[in-house]
Amino acid sequence: MFGYIVFNQDELKFKEYKLYRSYYCGLCRVLRDRYGFSGQMTLSYDTTFLALLLSSLYEPVDTESETTCIVHPFEKHPTRINPYVEYAADINLILSYYSSQDDWSDEHSVRKLLLSGLLSGKQKKACKNYEEKAEVIKEQLNLLHEAEAKNIRDIDTVSGFFGTMMAEIFAVKDDEWANTLRRMGFYLGKYIYILDAFDDLARDHQKKSYNPFLNEDGSLPFTEGTETAESFCEEVRMILTMMMAECCKCFETLPILNQIEILRNILYSGVWSKYEEASLRYTKQEKHV
Repeated sequence: MFGYIVFNQDELKFKEYKLYRSYYCGLCRVLRDRYGFSGQMTLSYDTTFLALLLSSLYEPVDTESETTCIVHPFEKHPTRINPYVEYAADINLILSYYSSQDDWSDEHSVRKLLLSGLLSGKQKKACKNYEEKAEVIKEQLNLLHEAEAKNIRDIDTVSGFFGTMMAEIFAVKDDEWANTLRRMGFYLGKYIYILDAFDDLARDHQKKSYNPFLNEDGSLPFTEGTETAESFCEEVRMILTMMMAECCKCFETLPILNQIEILRNILYSGVWSKYEEASLRYTKQEKHV
C-alpha cells in the first residue's frame, strides 16, 4: 500500500520540485545511514509526504547538505534532514517490514520474503524508538488481516483499521495539533486503503485474493469497458472524494506556511493519479495527454 501519496509534477514549479526532492533525498540518506542498503530500498513517497508535512508544521532547523546515491553515483543532490525526516525514516522502515510480510503471506513473493528477512532486525531497532506507535501499527494491521481472513466486505470497517494506524503515525506529538493530525491521518489512511483495493481489484480477481470490492462469489462488480465499469469507478470516486475532503479540511486548519503549495499539490492533485490510471484501465479508455 505504498506509492499513492505522490505529487503532480506537471503542476509543480521547478523550485518546489527541487525542495521536495531535497526532503526525499534526505529521507533516503537517513534510511541508508541507519539501516543500510536494504533500508534505503524501502524509500517511499508516502513517508516523504509525512516528513514534509510535519517539517512544515513544526518548522525545525534543517541540516542541509549534498550527497550521492546508488541511483545517481556521480551527481550530488541537495538533502534536508531534521528530527521529522528521521521520524519518517523509522516509520517507513516499520511499515515496509510489515508490508513485505503481508505480500509474502498473500502472494508468496520470494522477493518480499527475502526483504522481510533483511528488515527483521532493523524494524526491531526502529520500533524501540517509538514503542507505543509500533504497537498500534502492529495491532491495527493484525485486526485488518483478521477482517480480511474473515472476508469482511464492509469497506468502512476494513479501511478504518488502516486509518487508525495512520492516525497514530501522524500524531507525532501529544500537543495542540495532535487531534487534527490524527483526524487527517485517519482519513488519508482510509483513502490509501480504499484506493489500493480499487487499484488491485482486477489482479485480486484473477488471483482469487481478498478484495472488499469483489462480489461474494469473487466476481468483479462490473464488466470492463462497459457502462457498469464507468458507474463503479464513479461510485469509488465519490467515496474517495469524501475521504480526501475530510483529510484536506483538517489540513487547512493547520498553521502551515512553508511548503504549502507542495503539500496542496499532493493532497488536491497528486493523490488522484493512481485512481485515474486504474479508472482508465477498467473503462478501457485511453489517457489523453
